[in-house]
Amino acid sequence: MSAPVSKDLDKDLPPLVAASFYEPLGDGRFASTAATAGPWSRGFQHAGPVSALLGRAFERHEPSPGLRVARLTMEILRPVPVAPLEVTVRTVRPGRRINLLEAELSAEDGPVARATAWRIAAAPAHLEPTAHTPVPPPVPAVPTVLGTAWPGANMAGYLSCIEWRVVEGSFARPGPAAVWARSRLPLVAGEDDTPLVRALTLADSMSGVGSQLDFAKWLIINTDLTVALHRDPEGEWIFMRARVHTDPGGCAMAEAELADPSGWFGSGLQTLLVDAHASG
Repeated sequence: MSAPVSKDLDKDLPPLVAASFYEPLGDGRFASTAATAGPWSRGFQHAGPVSALLGRAFERHEPSPGLRVARLTMEILRPVPVAPLEVTVRTVRPGRRINLLEAELSAEDGPVARATAWRIAAAPAHLEPTAHTPVPPPVPAVPTVLGTAWPGANMAGYLSCIEWRVVEGSFARPGPAAVWARSRLPLVAGEDDTPLVRALTLADSMSGVGSQLDFAKWLIINTDLTVALHRDPEGEWIFMRARVHTDPGGCAMAEAELADPSGWFGSGLQTLLVDAHASG
């Protein structure tokens, strides 16, 4: 187990731009705060909070005791604006032990993302657990100072609202990396984040954490996100070991293993567009 890490070091972190990622407006509608803005633009959101908002909606839709969200896949239809959003959810496949849910996230001018989730009955308590990966290394004692990701990057939104602690690799140079991270503010004002929300808020960062490409030279945008969790994470810290695969004539794929201080709990996958900045 990792030793507890004090929040007294918060004074060394960038100032927060908001008290939460979203503010509830009622009837499935939310105001997006400046904290949701991604590094590419102050006007468009990082997909971490977006996927977490959809995950929150899945957890609250027609609650089924004993069932949990085991897999979520989000399709990003277009850039998500930092603006009011609305979430709708429906049940595609009802069942006592398995549900398939579908959600749509819309801005004022139409849908911006869609997602599906499998909600599956929890395994029996007497099931013998299996482990195929080692317990992750401890949480470093000192936060990682990001600096500037690349010239012109927006560092005041999502990136500054996550506390990063690098274990392997570096944000300053391309290459696979491993980090501990936790959100510094709740997804929705007035609520405590659930384990699923904590995992989703961070999982979309895998292509940035593990990228072998220079963001100053290449435009790298994920079209989707899949997160599969064989158990729910415990505690506020999430460990991510991430890498990106690229090939000329193909595209890019990011993958990550996700863990908490007691061990691995799931994995993530992204499909990415790679293009030179000059070509738009």
